[in-house]
Amino acid sequence: MLITFVQTKKYIMKNIKILLGAAILLFAGAKSIAQTDNLVGVAVNNENFSTLVTAVKAAELVETLSSEGPFTVFAPTNDAFAKLPEGTVTSLLKVESSETLTAILTYHVVAGKYGAEDVINAINGNEGSFTVSTVQGNEITLTLENDKVVLTDANGGKATVIMADVQASNGIIHAIDSVVMPM
Repeated sequence: MLITFVQTKKYIMKNIKILLGAAILLFAGAKSIAQTDNLVGVAVNNENFSTLVTAVKAAELVETLSSEGPFTVFAPTNDAFAKLPEGTVTSLLKVESSETLTAILTYHVVAGKYGAEDVINAINGNEGSFTVSTVQGNEITLTLENDKVVLTDANGGKATVIMADVQASNGIIHAIDSVVMPM
């Protein structure tokens, strides 16, 4: 069977169009996440949260944190994740650890939008500490130490807010210097 030059050219052009179309869709999909101004999009666009973004994707929380909200996220930076014992992040990113990873990540999320001023007023209005329930179900206690907001987790571990009031369309992000643990 002879294939003519014209048939070959049509076949090649058709496949190039299919590949280009697929590449455009993939690029647009990745770009649309990064360009959104919701919590996930804001984090994707900040290199200090790349470990957090990887963890959110692994825990399949992108859709949840992209939903209407509002949410307040106490977001550990890459340096915060680096403070964990060696191998912890790698272990948490494994499929068999997804339940634990989800619990840790949702422990950093509070329903509602609480800016720094709201948090400080709540702490000052409650005799120096303010306890909030997280999406995970456990509580975090917020206090002021040296004029900085400090989170104390269920184990007594502490994290300090190092950057406050990063606005998103469905909430607010406060960057923290350590990962807090619900258990």
